[in-house]
Amino acid sequence: MLGFLRSIWEYRGYILSSIRNEFVLRFGRSKFGGLWMIIHPLAQVAIYALILSKVLAAKLPGIDNPYAYSLYLMAGILAWSLFAEIVGRCLTLFIENGNLMKKMRFPRIALPVIVVGSCTLNSLLLFISILGVFALLGQYPNMNILWLFPLTLTIIALSIGIGLVLGVLNVFVRDVGQVTPIVLQFLFWLTPIVYPVSIIPAELRNLLEYNPMYPIVTAFQEVLVYNRAPDLQLVGIVAAVSVGLMLLGLFMFRRAAPEMVDVL
Repeated sequence: MLGFLRSIWEYRGYILSSIRNEFVLRFGRSKFGGLWMIIHPLAQVAIYALILSKVLAAKLPGIDNPYAYSLYLMAGILAWSLFAEIVGRCLTLFIENGNLMKKMRFPRIALPVIVVGSCTLNSLLLFISILGVFALLGQYPNMNILWLFPLTLTIIALSIGIGLVLGVLNVFVRDVGQVTPIVLQFLFWLTPIVYPVSIIPAELRNLLEYNPMYPIVTAFQEVLVYNRAPDLQLVGIVAAVSVGLMLLGLFMFRRAAPEMVDVL
């Protein structure tokens, strides 16, 4: 672990420049530039809100706001988008950078760090825009918003752990890359993002305990929509699991890196 941290620090200039170059290449020729990172998730929120708000708005108790369902959606999408983007990009990270890994001599850990940095930047811009939308809709956060910092770190640890494990496996078994997007779609709909937990039958709610994104998404909604602290017990368990998965992913990555270069 210390070796990874030392490598990241020594190559910090390369990592930061790569994040900047990726941002420029992605949006350099677009008239709206980085705004597309904000437009896409907010458009998704608008679509869900238009279709489902009349059905589900009445089932959001405790929110005295006519736009309650839209607020609830945005909070959930903010948490989910960071998780899904990191996992999705890590899934094909080593395959897409195979030639780079063969030809250049640099610490391979820089690749997932660049992904995390880029995705976190995207999430930060989305978060700022969502705060602006919340203000326009009459919803103002309080000091509990500071909980979003450790919650975001938990998402990063969870997603990088899962992403590295799947990314390494995908190099050797390409079916992993085909199955993972399907599983992520199922996980999205099994997470209370577009619907409140209250509509799930009581006998099925225990199944949510096996979904690691459920406590995190719920915590985002508690902080941003209800202006209260999250359930620390549930979040603490997920944080511990996330750190464990991250260490597992780093271990697999370190052990498999030489073989991945040969396979790629």
